[in-house]
Amino acid sequence: MSSLSDALGRPLRDLRISVTDRCNLRCTYCMPREVFGPDYAFLPREELLTFEEIERLSALFAQLGVRKLRLTGGEPLLRRDLPELVARLARIRGIEDIALTTNGLLLPRYARALRAAGLKRVTVSLDSLDPDTFGRMNGMGVTPERVLEGIAAAAEAGLKVKVNTVVQRGLNDAHLLDLARRFRDTPHALRFIEFMDVGETNRWQLEQVVPSSELAARLAQLAPLEPLQPTARGEVARRYRYADGRGEVGFISSVTAPFCGDCSRARLSSDGLLYTCLFAGEGFDLKALLRGAADDEALLAAIRHVWEARDDRYSELRAQGAAVTGKIEMSRIGG
Repeated sequence: MSSLSDALGRPLRDLRISVTDRCNLRCTYCMPREVFGPDYAFLPREELLTFEEIERLSALFAQLGVRKLRLTGGEPLLRRDLPELVARLARIRGIEDIALTTNGLLLPRYARALRAAGLKRVTVSLDSLDPDTFGRMNGMGVTPERVLEGIAAAAEAGLKVKVNTVVQRGLNDAHLLDLARRFRDTPHALRFIEFMDVGETNRWQLEQVVPSSELAARLAQLAPLEPLQPTARGEVARRYRYADGRGEVGFISSVTAPFCGDCSRARLSSDGLLYTCLFAGEGFDLKALLRGAADDEALLAAIRHVWEARDDRYSELRAQGAAVTGKIEMSRIGG
């Protein structure tokens, strides 16, 4: 197995695989309802990568140094027979970890099958414990209790759980201590994410960003925070534990403290485009090669070419005042 580095010396270690562009929620920061309405044209089934194609590409990425896979969407649990895909990926030589990002609504139905198939971890989105606030943010009036049921089901199935909260000033930031209290005495790490300008439809404004430093100061009202060492290079969250030992929190600070310099993640869209940044505008069409009868060597060469030319550092450039338009929507390539 060979390793691969981009133009800035960053290795390829993580592959995020979107398995669908569809979702059963309409979160305002990802798939706002006024854009992704009843008439929105989602990808037809034949345009999605098959499980066989995802497995083949994942095995090739593993040859180039990828060790972690994360299944995303849209909402990945809407993809039929997802445990079958997990089982396929778990058999790939070199893959050490498979995780899933989900809104949690379907975890009570699928958590045990996913764990049996080889899934190790889930990251569940929960933006507020206040029903009205959460209902507005998810665009469908779904209650936080349904997500909490999914978290409980995942834990009972033996999956490690992290909880992600996107923070927007004036929308849900007043309720963050409630979330911190809810997960303080649990094994579930709670991570606060600065509201990001992913895609072109979420009406991002810098004034809505609550800096992680401000959030950390608020959480210190519960107990002092002590920093934890990263578990690996490229870890996006800065991790802390409460000094009294009653839980862990993390902060993902793409806006105020960009971490482009250690980014080791590639992203594969559900229709087979390879993206090298969450904020990219264009992807490389691997599906065309797959369905054009390209052999493994041709696919490996294409992936190498894309990664070795990679010089993305969007968040750092944003911090310097640069403006970029035409970014891919998060629902197409996951978070």
